[in-house]
Amino acid sequence: MTQQTWTAVDAYFDGLLVDEDEALTAAASDSAAAGLPAHQVAPNQGKLLHLLARIRGARTVLEIGTLGGYSTIWLARALPEDGRLVTLEVDERCADIAAANIARAGLDHLVDIRRGRAVDLLPGLTGLAPFDLVFIDADKPSNPEYLAWALKLTRPGSVIIGDNVVRDGAVVDPASSDPRVQGVRRFTELIAEHPRLTATALQTVGGKGYDGFVMALVTD
Repeated sequence: MTQQTWTAVDAYFDGLLVDEDEALTAAASDSAAAGLPAHQVAPNQGKLLHLLARIRGARTVLEIGTLGGYSTIWLARALPEDGRLVTLEVDERCADIAAANIARAGLDHLVDIRRGRAVDLLPGLTGLAPFDLVFIDADKPSNPEYLAWALKLTRPGSVIIGDNVVRDGAVVDPASSDPRVQGVRRFTELIAEHPRLTATALQTVGGKGYDGFVMALVTD
């Protein structure tokens, strides 16, 4: 199979099943026009996050890594009107673009964008815990620290999702010199070892290439 085929299949299913409206397409296009890296989730992945949050019945969501707010919009749309989504972003420019995109989508009353390094901001969220869903999509070397905080900020029944863990298959190389690969390897190992978590990982192919995610349930 080729990238062309993966992209065509994504387009087929997206056309039938993914309700990507003007607010979402504008968020993606404005982020690209501003020169942000094309690291946001694909439309079908955004819809998956939305469905997982709805299936969980999430009222509170924590997102680590906002970028241009594309995934934030998908997740916030799964929340009730009295819900809350806290999203953490280290890059001021990304946060500014995300804020505009989220406001245009009419979701700024649900979304709290916090600016700074996630490892510095996470201790300040204990008063808002527990979160029903945590989406981790930031710098991969810090994933083990993000997991530790996710466990402190959740409760039994909460869902923790880590994105971009396959790294084009590089995750299987224990000798990789890439700190992103080592970060996701340690992240996954810690999930596997933790007595409060049950988890799985899925490989994905599509318009964004070859990657995947880990999803864990907090059991007690």
